[in-house]
Amino acid sequence: MPNKQVYITLFLLLISIFGFSQKETDSTAVELPKEVIIDSLTKKPFDVLAPSRAAFYSAILPGLGQAHNKKYWKIPIFVGGVGAGIYFYKRNDKQYDRYRDAYKRRLAGFTDDEFYGTGVTPRVSTDGLIRAQKTLKRNKELSLLITIGIYALNIIDANVDAHLLQYNVDENLALRPHFQYNEWENSSDLGLTLNFKF
Repeated sequence: MPNKQVYITLFLLLISIFGFSQKETDSTAVELPKEVIIDSLTKKPFDVLAPSRAAFYSAILPGLGQAHNKKYWKIPIFVGGVGAGIYFYKRNDKQYDRYRDAYKRRLAGFTDDEFYGTGVTPRVSTDGLIRAQKTLKRNKELSLLITIGIYALNIIDANVDAHLLQYNVDENLALRPHFQYNEWENSSDLGLTLNFKF
């Protein structure tokens, strides 16, 4: 008898397993083709060395860091600024050398320099040569400082711009200028508005 009970139990288990494995068919269901959807919200990988690379490129050649950041419109500004600074430095240096050489010749007792002229009295006096040397030396040093400043600004701009390229700039955080006419005081109010959304 126990064998008969085992057979009946196994038979009932097999029938119940087949009953659970059945799938209900829906005649109105439509099979959609499966497509691969690319997530458009994927973030670009964070490049830690991008700012230092841009600063290095700008230090090698002014404007190269801006090209690395794809801000091509800034290149002529920095190249022109550094080029103009170098031009004025060389021009002031050449003029300074002319006045210095004439002053040295005057101290040696010669009157044949280009600033003396053809008359009895010099066209530019010795004191005038000294003042011109001081002015041209100051202009030469100022040109050098401005050139160094533009060169440093070039490097700083490339570094900061590369940093800012990696940040998410959207409407959730905005800083805008604010202008409003005040009717009570008959004046205008200026300010900055900071908006942020969570």
